[in-house]
Amino acid sequence: MGSQRYLPGFESAAEGYRGRLAPSPTGLLHVGHARTFWTAYTRARDARGTLILRMDDLDAERCKPEFADAAIEDLRWLGIRWQEGPDRTSFDKTSGGGPCGPYTQSKRYNLYNIAFRKLVRRGYLYPCRCSRKEVAAAASAPHEGQAQYPASRPAGLLDDEPIYPGTCRHLTAETAQLPGPTASRYGPETANWRFRVNDGVAIEFHDQHLGPQRFVAGKDFGDFLVWRRDNTPSYQLACAVDDAAMGITEVVRGADLLKSTARQILLLRALGVATPHWYHCDLVADHHGQRLAKRHDALALRTLRQRGLTPMNIFSADLPVLA
Repeated sequence: MGSQRYLPGFESAAEGYRGRLAPSPTGLLHVGHARTFWTAYTRARDARGTLILRMDDLDAERCKPEFADAAIEDLRWLGIRWQEGPDRTSFDKTSGGGPCGPYTQSKRYNLYNIAFRKLVRRGYLYPCRCSRKEVAAAASAPHEGQAQYPASRPAGLLDDEPIYPGTCRHLTAETAQLPGPTASRYGPETANWRFRVNDGVAIEFHDQHLGPQRFVAGKDFGDFLVWRRDNTPSYQLACAVDDAAMGITEVVRGADLLKSTARQILLLRALGVATPHWYHCDLVADHHGQRLAKRHDALALRTLRQRGLTPMNIFSADLPVLA
């Protein structure tokens, strides 16, 4: 199957460099976010390209409008500017802030549903009835000859999750059907849905910052969630679909998402879409060597601003870096 730049059925964006900022409004941005987003901004600027702001707000329980507003304010304070996004008022309301709007994931459900059904029809997905507890229990049990967690965990690879043991791999899309004469047999609400990886197949890509990367399906990661039984897409699917639909040519993000990149490459290939270039930034740690998270209030941009620090102070701060 040939690959193309944009997701079939969705409006194509203009040619040229297109980067994106994709904060998740579940808390205040911290120093690590600032440095990653600044890198994304400067790479788009130096390429004379377009930078997009997209709010990855699928987590309805944790995402808050006040955090989205704070992220926009903090990004502007850092000196970062973008050409398309949910805050842009130069476009009419139907375009949602640019030619690829809306620019909030919670308003893009239909695109994810189209991609989900396409993956089911092509045989890439299967329904999974296992609970998180069951998957964790299976992963922690001894398995002869196979490690259920990845064997090595470099500092940057912090998105490890249990390797799914394949309990429901024998199920097919026809196993889970919605009732009613007009219901689709590919309905996502019947179960969790996983992407079936080909064990032993290596996913390789060149990172613009970290160099050659290689992950082996079934060893470094297993069958992964694409759609949840609460009828919401996974981060992997939503991110891959949006990057394709918005014509993103380079994804700049933290090194903790390297394995997510391998998963998203598989999704994009399955959808018949060309993959973008990748640039994974070094992670920033606190003075105790712990990776920064949104719970680190002391290093939140809002806190540092209130203490009188400037963007230059933040970019030049001597903090540990996890390569």
